[in-house]
Amino acid sequence: MDAPRVVGVDGCRSGWVGIALGPGAVVRAHLGTTVAELVADAEQDGTVEVVGVDIPIGLPDAGVRAADVLAKRAVGPLHSSVFMTPVRDALTSPDHVTAVRVNRDRTGNGVSIQAYGLRHRIREVERWVRATDRTVVEVHPEVCFATMAGRPLTSRKSTWAGAEERRELLASAGIELRGSLGDTGSAGVDDVLDAAAVAWTARRHAVGEARCLPAVPETFGDGITCAIWA
Repeated sequence: MDAPRVVGVDGCRSGWVGIALGPGAVVRAHLGTTVAELVADAEQDGTVEVVGVDIPIGLPDAGVRAADVLAKRAVGPLHSSVFMTPVRDALTSPDHVTAVRVNRDRTGNGVSIQAYGLRHRIREVERWVRATDRTVVEVHPEVCFATMAGRPLTSRKSTWAGAEERRELLASAGIELRGSLGDTGSAGVDDVLDAAAVAWTARRHAVGEARCLPAVPETFGDGITCAIWA
């Protein structure tokens, strides 16, 4: 039986970059200004069964998501790469100052400017998740790499050693990132590595091998199942 077609998606400067995995060792990159556009482009080669996205899916009303707590634990020394997802009302606040106040009231913690800056992407993905009939899962690349290695990594992906370690882990998993992959546009090396790691988990999810954090997904007021997969 052919392996399922899946796509791993990560944000990049021009929008979103995706790595599609097809039957055999086919690895192809795609770009889109929106996730919907990217997936539509990938599906010119055939229907995609699972889409993994490196973005929070399912926003808490108060408190923190168990998925974020467990993901931080899973990546160990690189725990700062996992941010605690702000509550919904913080991400719909008109400015960062208000978002900090709202989130502190609901969770005891503020909101970084980086997390607040992702609000448009988070809301875009949420709208798409509600509209699509594709299976969509939230994935964090560093949790993927730690799972591939069987241990938390210590080198950041922005370093030469970190990038090479991640490339080698992907290669050992059958995902070779070399030569022309297709349309990567302005996506950085780290964006492509992350999208490939997300695709690895999407493929694992498609065949029933992915691990769910937490073991039983949470559901908040938005009604969206919330978990990070690896």
